[in-house]
Amino acid sequence: MNDIRRTILWVVFAFSLIMLWDQWQVYNGRSATFFPGASQPAATASAPASGVSPAAAASTTALPQPGAPSVVTADASASPAAAAIARERIEVSTDVLRLAFDTEGGSIVKSEFFRYPAQEHPEQPFVLLDTSAERVYQAQSGLIGGPFPNHKTPMTFSGERALADGADTLTLRFESPEVGGVRLNKIYTLKRGSYVIDVKHEVVNAGGQSVSPQLYVQLVRDGNKPTGESSFYFTFTGPAFYTDAKKFQKIDFSDIDKGKADFAASSPDGWVAMVQHYFASAWLLPTGQNHENFARKIDANLYAAGMIAQASTVAPGATYSTEARLFVGPQEEQALEGIAPGLELVKDYGMFTLISKPLYWLLAKLHGVLGNWGWAIVALVVLLKVVFYPLNAKAFSSMARMKAVNPRIMEMRERLKDDPRQMQTEMMRLYREEKVNPLGGCLPMLVQMPVFIALYWVLLSSVEMRGAPWILWIHDLAATDPYFILPVVYTLTMLLQTALNPPPPDPMQAKMMWIMPLVFSVMFLFFPSGLVLYWVTNNILTIAQQWLINIRMGVPPQFNLPKF
Repeated sequence: MNDIRRTILWVVFAFSLIMLWDQWQVYNGRSATFFPGASQPAATASAPASGVSPAAAASTTALPQPGAPSVVTADASASPAAAAIARERIEVSTDVLRLAFDTEGGSIVKSEFFRYPAQEHPEQPFVLLDTSAERVYQAQSGLIGGPFPNHKTPMTFSGERALADGADTLTLRFESPEVGGVRLNKIYTLKRGSYVIDVKHEVVNAGGQSVSPQLYVQLVRDGNKPTGESSFYFTFTGPAFYTDAKKFQKIDFSDIDKGKADFAASSPDGWVAMVQHYFASAWLLPTGQNHENFARKIDANLYAAGMIAQASTVAPGATYSTEARLFVGPQEEQALEGIAPGLELVKDYGMFTLISKPLYWLLAKLHGVLGNWGWAIVALVVLLKVVFYPLNAKAFSSMARMKAVNPRIMEMRERLKDDPRQMQTEMMRLYREEKVNPLGGCLPMLVQMPVFIALYWVLLSSVEMRGAPWILWIHDLAATDPYFILPVVYTLTMLLQTALNPPPPDPMQAKMMWIMPLVFSVMFLFFPSGLVLYWVTNNILTIAQQWLINIRMGVPPQFNLPKF
């Protein structure tokens, strides 16, 4: 029965290695070996094929049409007035972000966040939307259903370029020339302290006949992983949709490539987003406005995800206005909850969302009291250890009993090694006499595992860790420990835990139990320091609990050193 417990632990360890190997394969652009359905592409091309630059590729994006898409040609948005408008890049800023607009279509082609420094260059703000040699990521909108203004139509700009002192809003206006008898005005309203942009689309029918254009909004992005993404842990990058009926649906770029993307085709509610680690962008249409959702590949390594609003008839000489909102910012959970239903789900907690959300809530409350995210992590682990103390006490008591009878078991295995049936009978008799449950130390730990995995995802996904200091040399809980002190402490605590546990009867298993901490410590060298702090705190408290329980049971702690 003792071997059963070891077998369970080996199964957990083997499964962990399988998952890590799969994610390593995916990160390096290959298909997952064991779970291909969970693959995530890592495109190698930083620009579309055929010699097209990223900026050019973004401007030649196929327009989203119901059914088969049609590519916009140079004539689709051309008019004598449009040809006379000089293309310009407009930069505007508020207290929290700087945006760059392209007067071709009035699209947002770059966003910078003043409160979040770039990881590679901390003196510079973090860039999400971008149009450069390394990244194509834009927010676009326009009209379809005829030769109407779209995201390729030249527009004229008016408005201020910076949020004035004492002002709470900044309004920008982009006006198109007449195309197909229709003019399109885009009015962007930026607010102080907010990453949500109100976008009003005014459709002006300057022709002599009624028109029924459809408004589309889309996010266009290449399929490359974010800069600086670690090879040692996986985070999702790609489009996502949310509707009340289907809830949150993530879409892999690879599924779009294969035509297998699964999401709600239409809905009167919800939103479309482009998600990556810590940050996201999302278009939101008014609730109750029916729309179609789409996600498609529009060029080599270039994808679009968006919504097409239901057509509205505009009489000659009339103006039709429709509102939309665009979120471009960090995945601050509490702020996202207040923007739209389900938007906080862009913060990826994996399969343990139901557990992770209350853990994050508690972590945020502790931060509010302590004022330091590092100490909030320590405090949360302490609270979890207190809550799970009865289970841990039961587990360590069982391990202490096992440790006490382990010499007799080892002697029995040696004496009866040629008679396995008799050996099994004698071991069961010994367990009954000593009231030892071989699985008693394993099952309580398995019960706690989902909670601690959920906490792992909370710490990995929380943008609040970016740039958050702890003490002394730890200036960023989202970055690796610059001196690898925490990973070394983690390794030492894991080895100490191994030494305190009863050794497996099988010599090979005993050796592997010592090798496992060393294997995992290599990965922890590259983990965010906040995650390593969590595991170090957990290990130290586990050792303290085990030591205390052993003493109370009259089984003095002993160090079982490896025999190689």
